[in-house]
Amino acid sequence: MRRPKDEALELIKRLPDDATTLDILETLCFKEQVERGLRDVAEGRVLSHDELKAQIARWRKSAGR
Repeated sequence: MRRPKDEALELIKRLPDDATTLDILETLCFKEQVERGLRDVAEGRVLSHDELKAQIARWRKSAGR
């Protein structure tokens, strides 16, 4: 398994030369979010489509919408 620092450096090297600091941060954050999602799936922390719709409906109701 590669070290996180090595993975981050490889991602940064693939960005265009004119990438901004924000571009770099967004890329690294996106990578982390994808990895977190994949871990959730692997560990069974998922919702069905219907469960998610029900959860969103509850959030909307509690927000007065």
